[in-house]
Amino acid sequence: MTAPRNTTPRKRLYTAEQRARRDATRWTLVQGLLAPAQFVAFAVSLVLVLHFLLIGNGYEAATISILVKTGFLYVIMVTGAIWEKVVFGQYLFAPAFFWEDVFSFAVIALHTLYLWALWTGFLTPHQLMFVALAAYATYVVNAGQFIWKLRLARLDTQVAA
Repeated sequence: MTAPRNTTPRKRLYTAEQRARRDATRWTLVQGLLAPAQFVAFAVSLVLVLHFLLIGNGYEAATISILVKTGFLYVIMVTGAIWEKVVFGQYLFAPAFFWEDVFSFAVIALHTLYLWALWTGFLTPHQLMFVALAAYATYVVNAGQFIWKLRLARLDTQVAA
């Protein structure tokens, strides 16, 4: 016997007005281009970081790749805040993306910790790479949150059609 399904419809991610603003703003395209670019930077960097940790060489390449990935993160966070303002009327923590924004700050905090430790020389190269891996682990979780929201938005569009 199967459990009864919840027949209460879930709350839509966007109102009709928000969906119209989302579809009309150029910031949606910007986010749509930056997200996969950041993922590519992450994937390349992850390989370089792991290579350094396993083989012991390539520190400079790994460091540069982390800086590139971090640059993408900052740009996508700023442009994402602008997108959120256009669509939801507030720069961050709109109810539809509250937990994604909260977790984004953990991602930014770890990336910023890496930058600070690199700048100050506070950590060894190996320790820096482990901070980068922690930042990358949080990034993967956060990216998953946004992919889930993208899926929910698509389901909402299908239901509306």
